Amino acid sequence: MKEIENPGTNKETYFFDTYALFEIIGGNLNYQKYSDCNIVTTIFNLAEFNYNLKKDMPKKKADDYTEDYYDFMVEVELEDVKKAMDLKSAMRELSIPDAIGYIVAQRLGVKFLTGDSDFADMKNVEFVKK
Repeated sequence: MKEIENPGTNKETYFFDTYALFEIIGGNLNYQKYSDCNIVTTIFNLAEFNYNLKKDMPKKKADDYTEDYYDFMVEVELEDVKKAMDLKSAMRELSIPDAIGYIVAQRLGVKFLTGDSDFADMKNVEFVKK
């Protein structure tokens, strides 16, 4: 797996799934230590994040939150999609964005940060409850 380079910083990098994004903006104290780490996520997680934000807040505010995480977006490769859909076939309860994110995190060599109990016992996961 390829490691993400963090030039000039000793901060650890985590893949933020949609759950983690919500916990960070919601001020969950269990996620406070991750507010100062390097973040990666995908367009799929940002789409799911934006969609769910718009259920509970004005469009402009939801779009602003989503834009705050745009610079942390990494590319999803075709192989990521194929592997993620294999994972989703085996674990049907996973969302497509989270299955893709988990595979991308593996490819990048970073931990997948989530509070989603479906990932609690999986390797390469930093599981943080609410």
